[in-house]
Order: sequence, then C-alpha cells, then structure tokens
Amino acid sequence: MPAPAAFDPAVIDAWVGAEVARRGAVGAALVVVRGGQTVLARGYGVRRAGEVRAVDVDTPFAIGSVSKQFACAAALTLADEGKLSMSDRVAKYYPALTGAADIELADLGGHVAGYRDYYPLDYVDRRMLAPVAPDALIAQYAGLPLDFPPRTRYSYSNTGFVLLARIVERTSGAAYGALLAERFWRPLGMTHTTLGRPAADAATGHEAFLLEDPAPAAVESDGWLFGAADIWASARDLARWDVALAEGSVLSEAARRAMATPRVTAGGRSTGYGCGLGARQLAGEAVLSHTGWVGGFVAYNAVVPRTRTAVVLLVNDQHVDLGDLHDRVLRLALDDPSGIPALATPAAEAARALVLQLQRGQIDRAALGEDLDAYFDARRVAAAAPKLRALGEPRVTLVSRAERGGMEITHLSIAFPKRTVSATMFRDAGGKIRQLLMQP
Repeated sequence: MPAPAAFDPAVIDAWVGAEVARRGAVGAALVVVRGGQTVLARGYGVRRAGEVRAVDVDTPFAIGSVSKQFACAAALTLADEGKLSMSDRVAKYYPALTGAADIELADLGGHVAGYRDYYPLDYVDRRMLAPVAPDALIAQYAGLPLDFPPRTRYSYSNTGFVLLARIVERTSGAAYGALLAERFWRPLGMTHTTLGRPAADAATGHEAFLLEDPAPAAVESDGWLFGAADIWASARDLARWDVALAEGSVLSEAARRAMATPRVTAGGRSTGYGCGLGARQLAGEAVLSHTGWVGGFVAYNAVVPRTRTAVVLLVNDQHVDLGDLHDRVLRLALDDPSGIPALATPAAEAARALVLQLQRGQIDRAALGEDLDAYFDARRVAAAAPKLRALGEPRVTLVSRAERGGMEITHLSIAFPKRTVSATMFRDAGGKIRQLLMQP
C-alpha cells in the first residue's frame, strides 16, 4: 500500500495498520491531534505476542526517554515557585560529584554537563539485571571524570536526568512519581500514566534476537531508569500532555520557553535540544520532539505548539523501526491544504489521461495552459510518442500535493510495465495543466 500523499485520517489509519503488519511489529498505538483536537486514535496488533488482547489507545506502553521532559517540567515548576533555580550548581545538592561546583541543573536537562552516560547501549546489559539505588547510580557514574568540560559539547546522558529527578525529590519533599501525578497527570486526566509499569492492562515489550521471532524482552531492574526513562503512558494520555504543553495549560511561559529553547555550547553551536525536548524546524514550523527506547519498547512523540498539532506513536517491539511512519504522519498533519486549488479531476487521473494522449501523439490542447501548449509542439510530441508507447500502459500514483503561485503542484509516480518514472505536474485554478515533466 503506497504512503498517503495528503492528510486523510482514514487513509493514514489503513496505511499505518498495513505497515505495522508488514514489518512484523507486535503492536502499536497512534494518536494524531490537529488544532488541539484528536482526529485519529487507533491501536494495531496485540499487547503480547501469541495472545489476542488487542492494543488500543489507552494501553500503557513504556515511553522510554520521552519521560525526560517530565523531569524538566517538574524542575522548572519548582523553579517558578522559588524552591530551586536551574542555575543552581549541582554542589548545592550533591557536593561530592565530579564537577559539581561548575555544573548547573540546566546543564543536566540539556545534556551539556559532561557526565558519562550509564545507558549508551540499545539492549539491557548484565548490570541492569540487578536493582540499583538511584543515589548509588549517581555516585558511580557522576563520580567518573567528565567526558568534556561543562557546556562545551552536547552528548546525550541519562545520568544527568537521574540526578535531576533526585534533586526534584529532595527539593520538593515528595516522591518523584507522586509529584508528577499531582502536578501533571491527574489535572490532565492522564489516567493510564504511571511511574513504572502499571499493575494491569499494559503492553509487554518484545525483542528479536538476531532476527528470531519476537519474544518478551529483558527489562531493566528497579532504579536504572529513574527520572530518565521510567514512565509508562498510553498514546491518548501522551497526546493530552502534548496539547497541554502546546497550550500552556500546565506550565508557565518561562518553563515552556526553557524546555523548547535549544542550548548553545560555549563555542556557539546550537545543540538542537532544550530541556528534555529536541527542537527543530519542519515545514516552517517549530517542532518539539523526543524518541524513547527501553527494553522491548520504542516511542515517538512530537508536538507543534503553534498549530497545536501532535503525533504519538508507541510500539511494543524494540527491533521494528517505525520512525519513518511517525515522520510521514507528522508531515501530513502539518500540511495546510487551504491554499491548494480544489480541482474536480484528481491529479493522478489528469496526468494519466495526458500521458495516454502523448503516447497516441494526439493531445487535447484545450486542457493545456498556453505555455505548455507551445512547449508540447507538434514536432516534440511526434518524436516522443513512439518512445512513450513502447513503455506500455501507465499507472499513476500521487506522491505529494502542494501550492505554488496559485497552482496545484503535484509530485507523481508513473509506473510503466518495465519502468517507473517520477513526474511533476502543475495545474491552475481552472484545471488547465501548466506543466508535466518526467524524470527517470
């Protein structure tokens, strides 16, 4: 099934479902929000391989490092209340750690502190099979020599987030999970979100060792994910959080700005990462996003604050990469079709008709704009016709659709029996074809 070329929830639903099945993922959940309203919410596959319980949009998944934005949100909320400052030095809370007198809390949330990452691998290694106390983890890994002087480089480090979450606990006087529930999850109705695996109804994570069939994955023991990747949430709940983040309903403007503004290193290079969130531009929009991975699970989450658009995709199979699906759906959700001329004849149909005419060497010139009519002169058409006829019957698929100069601009794939070519077609508001160009 070809990827959708325009935003159509039913088509996207069918395509994602087909791709989840084709790629062999055990299960997945997708929620798409536009303008603050949910327009697509679907589960695919099952919660555990070999069982029949289907995934739905309220099924809790481990969201991995998507959890990091909650640690930053909690710290920044406490900063609003004057209980801590993001410019506080780590030494105020953990004076014995390496570089503690120089490293700020904001450096922890922006991955510029220089602390060694305790979890750089994409599988659960031997260390993680035994529980660890977060403070013991901090002492071991934040007690190592720094990988670089603070703020001189960006290097992803889970260690900094374990430390940040512990400082949140010590400053607030509340257990970390209780604080997140009180400040964020309960006010937003996130009833399927917990710190750690919920008691029931959750998805099971899967792994496939060296291309074997998916099997339940090894999981990290207690303490290893604290503050960095320890949250379970449903796709619907995570979308609620995204909308609240976009609308500013749970965080102050100062907190949102701190999370969304990329850090700049001492050398002047942007890191592309604020506090717990990546920040980038896509289709002219500022996008805040994060992926997540923990044993057996992959999570993709992105929100566009200006348009209140969000796409959440959660997967309970760590060896099936659906990142390209998430990216495609996000791009489609950002597409604004309002400026594209609404034409009665679908682009693929109009293009196929013209190709058939060119194969015959006889064109309905009333369907062409004046410039294209002149460009497709009798000599060129007569020379091209036998070459096009030799390719056989064309099958035309719409790839993408946009606007330029008041015209509909479409990118097309034209499949002949033995050859496929790309094409661009321009049509004006009256439906006249102003351009049809083919490329190998």
